[in-house]
Amino acid sequence: MPTKSKAQLTTGPIGRTLLLFSLPVLGSNILQSLNASIKDLKRSIVAHLGEHPDAEVFTSLPRSGQINAAQMLAEWGDCREAYAHPDQVAMLGGLCPVTHASGKHRDVSFRWACNKRLRVALTPFADNSRHASPWAADVYANAIARGCDHPHAVRILARAWVRVIWRCWQDRIPYHPARHQAAAVLEKAA
Repeated sequence: MPTKSKAQLTTGPIGRTLLLFSLPVLGSNILQSLNASIKDLKRSIVAHLGEHPDAEVFTSLPRSGQINAAQMLAEWGDCREAYAHPDQVAMLGGLCPVTHASGKHRDVSFRWACNKRLRVALTPFADNSRHASPWAADVYANAIARGCDHPHAVRILARAWVRVIWRCWQDRIPYHPARHQAAAVLEKAA
């Protein structure tokens, strides 16, 4: 029986068969390794989040979760002098539209130049929060009723949340609906 060369074993029908049978095993091993690494990273993130002095502000938000709260805190930062007003955070995160004006022409458009990681941290939180907070659901519903599509309505809600988060962050107090006047009014009406 003739011996098979290395090239035949990897490129011929035998090689293709071996590859077809070994790929699922290799893929499974890689996925198991990745899942273990993700679990380790999550544990590390949660542990480090608990050590941060502003952690309570971000973890107290409705449906923020540990990972999303850590992401928001990391992108937001802890230098209170950096943001004199909540609109600065909203603009940095791309939650405010850009107005272009020249003479009689005025155009309002999506803000492309921004910290996209901050936007990615704030918008999923805002979208999730509308399921747990009647105030957030009301802000979102009003934006949809005005004709905004889902992503635009979520950005509007995220901008509203930035104002609330900024105040809590400045005062170093966790979020509570009773202290949030608009949410308290909605809860009393319900």
